[in-house]
Amino acid sequence: MCGIVGYTGSRQSSRILLEGLKRLEYRGYDSAGIAVISPEKKISRYRCRGRIANLERLIEGEHPEGNTAVGHTRWATHGRPSDENAHPHTDCSGQIVVVHNGIIENYLRLKKELSSAGHRFTSDTDTEVIAHLVEDELNGEVSLAEAVRSALKKLQGSYALGVISSSEPGRIIAARKDSPLIIGLGEDGNFLASDVPAVLPYTREFIFLEDGDKAVIESGSVTVSGADGAETERKPLTVSWDPVMAEKQGYRHFMLKEIYEQQRAIQETVMGSLVRDTGKVIFEDFNMEPAAIRKIKKIFLIGCGTAYHACLVGKFLLEDFLKIPCEVDIASEFRYRQPPIDSETLVMAVSQSGETADTLAALREASSRGAFTAAVCNVLGSTMTREAGGVIYTHAGPEIGVASTKAFTSQLTAFYLLTLHLGIIRGMLDEKKALEISEALIHLPNKVKHILDTQNETIKEIAHRYFKKKNFLYLGRNINYPIALEGALKLKEISYIHAEGYPAGEMKHGPIALIDGEVPVVVIATRSCVYEKVLSNIEEVRARDASVIALASEGDSTVSELAEDIIYIPETMEIFTPLLNTVPLQLLAYHTARLLGCDIDQPRNLAKSVTVE
Repeated sequence: MCGIVGYTGSRQSSRILLEGLKRLEYRGYDSAGIAVISPEKKISRYRCRGRIANLERLIEGEHPEGNTAVGHTRWATHGRPSDENAHPHTDCSGQIVVVHNGIIENYLRLKKELSSAGHRFTSDTDTEVIAHLVEDELNGEVSLAEAVRSALKKLQGSYALGVISSSEPGRIIAARKDSPLIIGLGEDGNFLASDVPAVLPYTREFIFLEDGDKAVIESGSVTVSGADGAETERKPLTVSWDPVMAEKQGYRHFMLKEIYEQQRAIQETVMGSLVRDTGKVIFEDFNMEPAAIRKIKKIFLIGCGTAYHACLVGKFLLEDFLKIPCEVDIASEFRYRQPPIDSETLVMAVSQSGETADTLAALREASSRGAFTAAVCNVLGSTMTREAGGVIYTHAGPEIGVASTKAFTSQLTAFYLLTLHLGIIRGMLDEKKALEISEALIHLPNKVKHILDTQNETIKEIAHRYFKKKNFLYLGRNINYPIALEGALKLKEISYIHAEGYPAGEMKHGPIALIDGEVPVVVIATRSCVYEKVLSNIEEVRARDASVIALASEGDSTVSELAEDIIYIPETMEIFTPLLNTVPLQLLAYHTARLLGCDIDQPRNLAKSVTVE
C-alpha cells in the first residue's frame, strides 16, 4: 500500500517524482503529494486528494525548481482521504518533511505529548507525529540523520520513511521497519522508492534496505547503517526488468496485458528451474538439503487472497504425490492458532510482492519455532526472500494490475516444480513419471496461448449476456475447487458483483437455496476423476432454472448439451487443469468489469501490496 519516491541529484526533481508516482499507481492510493527543496532552501509542498492527474494540474505551470524532493501516494489508514491528510507532512516550522508507509501504533500517545509541548497538528494521520518528533530532536548540534534516529526510538509500529529538511538540502534520510524501501543508484543522482518500477527508467542498480536500516542519501553517495547504528555495506543488486514492461503496450488495461503475458511468465518460471532431459528441478535458492527434505513430516502453506488459493492447489499436489500431511492457512490466522511446528516441518509462504505483512508475520512465527521456511515470491530482494530459509522465484515480471493474474499462474507453476523436486528426492516419483509430468508442464504455456487465441471472443460474448446480473456462483471439485474460489474472487475484485466460490459437492448444503433463474452458475467441468460428479451438479443447477457457464475439455459433447455457454480448455494432465482453467475465468472477470465501466487496474478499496496487518 502507498508509494514513496525520492530523488536528490543534479536534475530537476519534481517531474522525476511525478513520473515515479505514476509508476506506483498499481499499489492503490487515494491522495498524492510532493515536496521540493528550492535552491533558496525553501520547501514547496503540493498535496491533493484523488489521482496523480489532480496533482499534476495543481503543479501545472509552476513546476518548483529544486534538486531534492520526496513524493507519496497515500492509501488511508488514519484519517479520511483529504488534502490535509495527504503526504508529505511537515513539522511546525515547515522545514522538515516526511513521507511514510506503514502504521505508527503509539501515535495517539505521542501526539498528545507533543501537543502538550506546544506542537500544532494539521492532519488526522499517524505520520505527522514523526515530523514533530524529528523537530524536537533537531538542533544546531545534531544532524538530520541523528535527529531521525533519535525520533525512531520513540516509535512503535512499522515504517518506510523518507525525510528531508531545508536546513540540509541535497540529502534524504531513509529508514525502514517492516515495510519495504529501496535505494536506486543513478549516474546523476540517487533515488528512494517503495518499489523498483518507480525509478527503473533511471537505474537498474538497487540497494534493498533491511529491517532496522537507516540511510543517508546524497547525490553522489549512499551511507547505510544497520539496526545497531554501525555503518554497514548493503551490496547493490542489478534488476533486469525492462522499463517497457511497466507500460500497457497497446492493451486497454494492465490486467489484460498481464493475462496475455502468462504464456511467457509460466514458460520462464519453468525453464528457469526444470531440467527437461531428466525431469529434475534445480532451485538455486531453495537451500533445503536433501537429507532435511527426506525428514519432512508435515507441510504448512500460508498466503493471503489469491496466494492462499495457490496454496490450496499446492496442498492437493503435495499430498497426492508426496503422501505428506499438508495444511493451508490464511496467513493472518496462522500465528494465532498455535499450529504444531518443529524442525521436521516445512512452512511455505506465498506472496507476489514478498512484503505482505500478515504472511511475513506468519513466516517469522514459523521460523522462531524451528521450522524450515521457504518463500514463493516474484520480487528479488524483498523482505520475504531475505528472511526465508529458501526461495522459489517466480518469473512473472512486474504485475501492475491490482487483481493478480500472471503472478497467480506463476505461483501454481512454482508448486508444480516444487512437487517434482520434493517427489524425486523423497523417492515418490520415478524418472518415468517425473519426465511425464515435466513434459506436460513444458507444454502448458502453449496451451495458455491456445485458450487466449481461441476463447477470448467467446468469453466476451458470455460476459455481454451476464454482466448485468447481481450474483454469481462458481463451482469446482477436487483440485479445481480452489479455482472456483479464485474465479469468484476475480469477479468480485474488479466488477464489484457479488460472487461465491464453492466445492460443487457443498452446493446442496446451503448455496442451492440461492440458485434461481437470475443467478448464473460457472461450473469447472473439465475431464477429471470427479467428472461424473460434476455433471450431476450441473443437472442440479439446471433443475433450478439457473444458466450454466461451463469450462469443458475440448471435444466434450456431453457438457455442451447441459450448459447454456461453453468455454473449451485444451486437454492436459488433470493436475494441470487448475492453471488452464484459471485463464478463462480471468478473462470473464475482465470483460464483465469492462462492460460495467469499472476501474479495472485500480479497483476501489484495494491495494496491490498489503504491507500493514
